[in-house]
Amino acid sequence: MSRRWLANVMLLVTAAVWGGGFVAQRVGMRYATPFAFNAVRFALGAAVLAGILRLRPVRESGDAALAGVPAPWRDGLLLGGVLFIAASLQQIGVVYTTAGKAGFITGLYVVLVPLTGTLVLKERHGAHIWVGAVLAAAGLYLLSVTGAWHMQKGDLLVLASAFFWAAHVILVGRMTARNDSLTLAAQQFAVVAALSALTALLWEPVTWTGLRAALPAILYGGLVAVGVGYTLQVVAQQFALPAHAAIIMSLESVFAMLSGALFLGETVGLRGLAGAALMLAGMVISQTEPEREGKRGGKQNV
Repeated sequence: MSRRWLANVMLLVTAAVWGGGFVAQRVGMRYATPFAFNAVRFALGAAVLAGILRLRPVRESGDAALAGVPAPWRDGLLLGGVLFIAASLQQIGVVYTTAGKAGFITGLYVVLVPLTGTLVLKERHGAHIWVGAVLAAAGLYLLSVTGAWHMQKGDLLVLASAFFWAAHVILVGRMTARNDSLTLAAQQFAVVAALSALTALLWEPVTWTGLRAALPAILYGGLVAVGVGYTLQVVAQQFALPAHAAIIMSLESVFAMLSGALFLGETVGLRGLAGAALMLAGMVISQTEPEREGKRGGKQNV
């Protein structure tokens, strides 16, 4: 299997564990407050990766980062700050809107990533990327929005988070070219955990009883959704363009639908199945044309 397809598989696994994470978050919010929930789960993810980094043997390499030397914190701080804002805006916005609309609006990063790359970073994307992105966005709409559409405060907050999710995908694609991927992932988790904990202590009525009741959801959110999902994203984006990664990771909505049906008894109609099919088609089309040149400023595409 080529590195490119291995990266695609890792991104697909990322989408799957993130989709399951929606179930964990919904269950966890019955007992814990949003920022406290995020603080503990991202701290768990950071702790797991820190342990892996300490146990990882130093490899013979001319690249200091790849040899296990910690990368500078500048990139980790920036990436963690963007991730914190994205996750916070989304979590607060969901309180004031429906889960369906929040899922669709968040998924708009599948279009925002190539659009930002074209307008801001002067990147060129082939027609297959744009067709794939549009199909994925259309699928997200069918999958997520089932009722009347009214733009409310929560919708605007989630829309703002979509821009930060897009920025996070783009930044990961650029920063993995100059950092050790596991170190970068651990750093961003630690930053999100610290910022979330500070916000929770300042603004939320945090109780140990609530956190204990939400422990199963926190463990999934921290060890799987964060520890596995975000780490796989950072590792995989060394070998995938941000536009490709965004389309594949947008499939988290499909996995969220399947997880909701399996664990929460939610029903899936023909509209949802049609949306899932469109998203799968968008992912396949986005991968049909091989890249002609290496990723700008980073490692060669594979």
